[in-house]
Amino acid sequence: MRRLFLAIVLIIPAFADPADALKASWGGAVESGAAPPDVLQLSLKKAVEIATAPDGATRVKLAEEELRQAKLRADEARAALLPNLDGYLNYESETQNLKAFGFNVQIPPSIPIRIPTFVGPFDVMDARVEATQNIFDLSSILRYRSSRVQVSASKQDRESTTRQVTDQVARAYLAGLRADAALETAHANVDLSEALLRLAHSQKEAGTGTGIEVTRAEVQLANDEQGLLVAESDRNRAHLQLLKAMGLKLDAPVELTDKFTYTPTDALDDAKAVARAWQNRSELKAQMEREHSARLSYDATKYERVPTLGAFGNYGDLGTGIGAAVPTRAVGVSVRVPVFDGGRRDARRAESASQMREEQIRTADLRDQIELDVRVALDSLRSADSQVKTAEQGVKLSEDELAQAERRYKAGVTNSVEVTDAQTRLIRARDNRINALYNYNLARIDLGTAMGTIETMIP
Repeated sequence: MRRLFLAIVLIIPAFADPADALKASWGGAVESGAAPPDVLQLSLKKAVEIATAPDGATRVKLAEEELRQAKLRADEARAALLPNLDGYLNYESETQNLKAFGFNVQIPPSIPIRIPTFVGPFDVMDARVEATQNIFDLSSILRYRSSRVQVSASKQDRESTTRQVTDQVARAYLAGLRADAALETAHANVDLSEALLRLAHSQKEAGTGTGIEVTRAEVQLANDEQGLLVAESDRNRAHLQLLKAMGLKLDAPVELTDKFTYTPTDALDDAKAVARAWQNRSELKAQMEREHSARLSYDATKYERVPTLGAFGNYGDLGTGIGAAVPTRAVGVSVRVPVFDGGRRDARRAESASQMREEQIRTADLRDQIELDVRVALDSLRSADSQVKTAEQGVKLSEDELAQAERRYKAGVTNSVEVTDAQTRLIRARDNRINALYNYNLARIDLGTAMGTIETMIP
């Protein structure tokens, strides 16, 4: 009886309603009333806005933290120029050996007075407020200026990071568009193969076709269905990479609302484009700020030899206890003149000079790299523009060829080999058009990134 019950339990699910099986596969989500997440309608502009928000992509968050740290370091450098105020309370009971302080008074034996060598214990209470202020310290002033320049460099780095994230998201979005277009093309290829298979069957039934032609059409359909599966996988992978670039959860379903388009770009002179890039690129601005900061740091180290002027003062109660304390104070100024520190100051000056030259080398190298980026991007854009026009012409010719081959096949003038060859060339032409449009739009993004104007490339 027990075995019969187990068998029934195992057999019933096989005849259960498919809706019940679907409910079980969702892990009870349907029973609990949980609906699948809404599909996020995503344009390129919206994707960039999400990624570059303060709580968007990881790189944007890190850039914000680096800017915050630079501001705090500037506050630390400014502290050397502001008053320093301390307060303390000291209470102690002590004994002293007067001979240790030089009190060794010899009194003749005839005088009945004795000064003890050991005194105490006695109490000392000191409650005091101390203040110091740098009046003139050229080295600290230059270091503070250097830290402020570093803040400006961090702001440029943040802007550069924002543009880099924009570039990354735009690339991922274009890859998603290419995957969507490839999936649409794969569906169109399957539909075309199904239509040609039906034509092969009708031709065979009419006596003008052969079995090999039907088999050939079935093979082509199987290949296109395989390509459809690959296109679906590529589309899912592209969407996941886009979500990662945007900083969103990977389980969020998205639908890309933009389509591949051809937007002509105005012709640009290479020299003018390079000059514009030097003016707009945030990386170059940040590097120039770092070079300026290194120069100020070098000056700060060099002027450590300049005398510094400071003021100090304290005020408090001093005595043997709270009731016996009396107010005391001290005020004054101090001049500090560096003389010799074992060569440490000279070594720091040489090190800061080397760091300044290092930043100058990096600035020159970055300028050359920006020029290279712009010239390569312009060349790629011109080439991609020609590829798009050629690919569009290739698709049109392939469609005309296939239409003619179908008419000849229906008329019995030729066999299905001509149709299959034309279909293969049409599939290749469609792929070429997708790749050409992708390369063209990617070249526009590369040019915008190279010139520091990627925002203008976002529709």
